[in-house]
Amino acid sequence: MRTSKVAKRYAQGLLEFSTDSNSTTELFGEMKDLVNILNSSKELHSFLATPILDSKKKIAIAGEIFKNFSTTAKNFISLIIKQGREKNMQQIAQEYINKVETLQGVQRVSLTSATQLSKENVEAILKSTDLVNASQKFDLQTNINPNILGGYILRVGDQQIDASVKSKLTQLKKEFQLN
Repeated sequence: MRTSKVAKRYAQGLLEFSTDSNSTTELFGEMKDLVNILNSSKELHSFLATPILDSKKKIAIAGEIFKNFSTTAKNFISLIIKQGREKNMQQIAQEYINKVETLQGVQRVSLTSATQLSKENVEAILKSTDLVNASQKFDLQTNINPNILGGYILRVGDQQIDASVKSKLTQLKKEFQLN
């Protein structure tokens, strides 16, 4: 999923504020909690997206739901709701997490395969490439996509290795068409 400009701007603003106020670590944990809560509760997601309720009611209810959060996080959530961006709240929080992890030198690694891979296979794939720096921390996300037929697609940042059977078959098809 592409990150919207709105999410990037709000996350950047929160990052700059949290850096200046020395509260990045605390907000990082709270934004992770916020993403998890919104992921697990479709009701909360649909509540926030409801245009029928006015922002004051949404802020009051969000204040109760997130009452254990810091004042900064609660104020930020209120700001998002006041500005009518509550539909983007999860994406904003995730973008903030991504920005903090980037500052901390955490690599984002995505591994897509046709079936579930064993831990040994995942480690072998990661060791076989120069894209993943073993000395750095990385956040591994594994995906299953049966459409690639076999092999894997490894994505690190903006670089990708496509070792899938589907891409090799497509390449062979193009070569046959040329001859």
